[in-house]
Amino acid sequence: MTDSAKSTAAPTAASGGKAWGGVFNVPTDKRVEAFSESISFDRRLADDDIDGSIAHSRMLADCGLITAAEADAIRDTLEEIRQEIASDQFTFTAAKEDIHLHIESALTERLGDTGRKLHTARSRNDQVATDLRLYCRRAIDRIDAGLLDLQRAFLDLATREQDLVIPAYTHLRRAQPVLGAHQLLGWCEKFARDRDRLADCRRRTNIMPLGSAALAGTSLPIDREKTRVALGFATTAANSLDAASDRDFVCELSFVLSLTAVHLSQWAEEWIIYSTDEFGFLNLPEAFCTGSSIMPQKINPDVLELVRGKSARTIGNVQQLLVLLKGLPTAYNRDLQEDKEAVFDSIDTLEAMLGVAAPLVAGTAFARDRINASIDRGHLDATTLMEALISEGVPQRTAHETVGKLVRRALNAGCTLADLSDDDCRSDYAGWNASLRNALGASRAVERMVSFGSTAPAQVAEQVAAWRQRLETAET
Repeated sequence: MTDSAKSTAAPTAASGGKAWGGVFNVPTDKRVEAFSESISFDRRLADDDIDGSIAHSRMLADCGLITAAEADAIRDTLEEIRQEIASDQFTFTAAKEDIHLHIESALTERLGDTGRKLHTARSRNDQVATDLRLYCRRAIDRIDAGLLDLQRAFLDLATREQDLVIPAYTHLRRAQPVLGAHQLLGWCEKFARDRDRLADCRRRTNIMPLGSAALAGTSLPIDREKTRVALGFATTAANSLDAASDRDFVCELSFVLSLTAVHLSQWAEEWIIYSTDEFGFLNLPEAFCTGSSIMPQKINPDVLELVRGKSARTIGNVQQLLVLLKGLPTAYNRDLQEDKEAVFDSIDTLEAMLGVAAPLVAGTAFARDRINASIDRGHLDATTLMEALISEGVPQRTAHETVGKLVRRALNAGCTLADLSDDDCRSDYAGWNASLRNALGASRAVERMVSFGSTAPAQVAEQVAAWRQRLETAET
C-alpha cells in the first residue's frame, strides 16, 4: 500500500462504499442497486472510460492539480485494469452501479489517495457523455468500413454482370430493361448516402464534453484543450449545461443506422424475390442459405430474411430514444442511463447485418440463361418505341396512345411488339418505318439510352470506372 493510500479513511458503512455516499445515513437498498445498475450493459465502455481517464489525469498533471508521478501511476494502473477487463479477470457487481465507479474503485483500492484524485474537475455526467461519444465514434468508423466493403462487393458483381440486360420493375411489374450493372450500382448509391450521413453524424459526435463537470463547469484551473487534443476530438463543447446532457448525437446515429438498415432490408427483399423459382434471376450462395426440417428440397434465403427482419429493431430504437428525451429538463437526468442499450443494440444489429451482407453479395451470380430467355416478355421496349415516335415529331401524348394500341394488339396476339408485322403497326401508325422497328427489343432499348445517369452501356461503363476509382481511394 502506498503512503497516500493510508492517509484517507475508507467510506463509512452508511455510504455503502459509494463514491457519492458521504451525505447518506443509510446504505442503498439492494433492490435499488439491482434496479438502477447499468454495469450489465455499460461495461462495453471500459476502453473509452480508461482512455478518457488517462487523458484527464495527464491534463490535471499539466495544470498542477496532481503531480506527474501521480498521473503516471494512474495511467499504469488503469492499463492494468484494462488488461484485467479484457481477459475476464475483473469482477463486476451491481453494487458499484456502472463502469465508471468500477474502474475508479479498482484504481482507488490500488493507489489510495492518488486514485481518489482522478475525479478532480469532472463528474460522472460529463464522464459518461465523453465515453459514449468515444464509443459511438469508433462504432461509426467500423460501420463505415463495413459499408465500404459492401459497396465493393456490389461493384465487383456489377463488373461481372456489366453486359447483362435485366428487367426493371415498378409496382413489381415489368417496366423497362436496364443493365444488371446499372441496377447493382444503385445500391452503391444508397450506401454512399448512408456513409455520408455517418460522416456528418461523426462530425457532431466528435465534440468533447469533458470538463463540463456536473453542469456548471469547474472553479479549478483545468485546460480542456489539452484533453481534447489527447482524445482526438475536433472541438470542445462550449456550454457546460448542454454538454453533459446532449444526446442528439445518439439519436442521430440511431436514425442513420436505422435508415441504413432499411436500405439493407430493401435489398434483402428484392433478392428474396429475385431468387424465387417464379423469378429465377439470382443464384444465392448455399453457404448463406438454410434448409427445412421437414421439406428436403428447400434452400431458403434465411439470411436475407433475417436482414429484412432485424431492420425493425433499429427502427424501434430510434423511437425509444426520442421518447426518452422528449420530457427531460435542462442538464443531466438519470433517465439518460436508458440511452445506451438502444444505441448499443442498433450498432450491434447493423454490424451483424453488414457482416453477412458483403460475402453474400460476393457469392451471388445472376442466372443469365433464365434472364435472357424471358427478357423480351412484358413489352419492356414500349417506352423506347414511344420516344422514337417523339423523335419523329409525334406529340408525347399521341405517341403514348399509339404505342398503347400497339401493345394491346400484341397482347391480343400473344406476341411481343417486335413480332408484330409492319402492316399491323401501320394500322395504328401510318408512318411506321424501319427506324421505328430498330427501337424494338430489350437490348436495343438499353442501347438507345443517352441521358446522364441512365442505363446506357457507355454511361454504365463510366459509372463502373468512376465507382472503382472512388472505392479504391476511399478512406474509412
